[in-house]
Amino acid sequence: MSDHSRPTPFIEMRNISKAFGPVQALRDINLTLAPGEILGLVGDNSAGKSTLMKVMTGAYQRDSGDVLVNGRETHFKSPHESRVDGIEMIYQDFALCGNMDIAQNIFLGRWPRRGLFVDRRRMYEEADQVLKRLKVDVNSVFQKVESLSGGRQQSVAIARAISFDPKVVVLDEPTANLSVMATERLLETMSELKKQGVAQIIISHRLTDIFEVGDRIMVMKRGQNVGDRYIAHTTEQEVLELIVSGTPETALTADQALESRAA
Repeated sequence: MSDHSRPTPFIEMRNISKAFGPVQALRDINLTLAPGEILGLVGDNSAGKSTLMKVMTGAYQRDSGDVLVNGRETHFKSPHESRVDGIEMIYQDFALCGNMDIAQNIFLGRWPRRGLFVDRRRMYEEADQVLKRLKVDVNSVFQKVESLSGGRQQSVAIARAISFDPKVVVLDEPTANLSVMATERLLETMSELKKQGVAQIIISHRLTDIFEVGDRIMVMKRGQNVGDRYIAHTTEQEVLELIVSGTPETALTADQALESRAA
């Protein structure tokens, strides 16, 4: 995919604003995500990154603006509705049940049935298939989640999201509490998802991870977009400068930034 011939966005957010009482969390934010693209979403802790993603998935209701999925205007009332349209979000705490095994967590609340009973054989077979699709290596799908390392638990959370066959996966600080080896495995999993056409948004403070697997990076500050760059045409230093001192006036799109450099 060339920089100047990007496909129609799978997701397009236009002029999104959101306030919580007197606090303006988002102000006229624009975001696009192409099919199969990996977008890094960065900024300080009060930038509004998670809020924007919760608006996209229907966990929060926007005050104004439009959200288009595959060119169709949507207004999700809940994450369940956005899941139907192929959008999954994985939160920092993974939201797993530690006393249940891997397969039970992957199919939690929607266990396959045969008549009135849970089809346990099918559940474990399908869980195993999902993990193999992600190239995740676990000892057994019968293993209790609480016995797994943070990296393995992250893999189970991703496997659960993938079992819904999403078009987009949002990961909130996915490598924050992982070891170096677990981080490498996660980045490999993300690259594997990209090969399978799954678009991803990574909310992260770790620029190195985003630069390793990402296509594009968007910088937010105080609820506004202060920069959008292609990974191949920027540096970690430039992105850090935008995070620290960016202003809305510097909020070029990735294509505009490229054109300004070429001029």
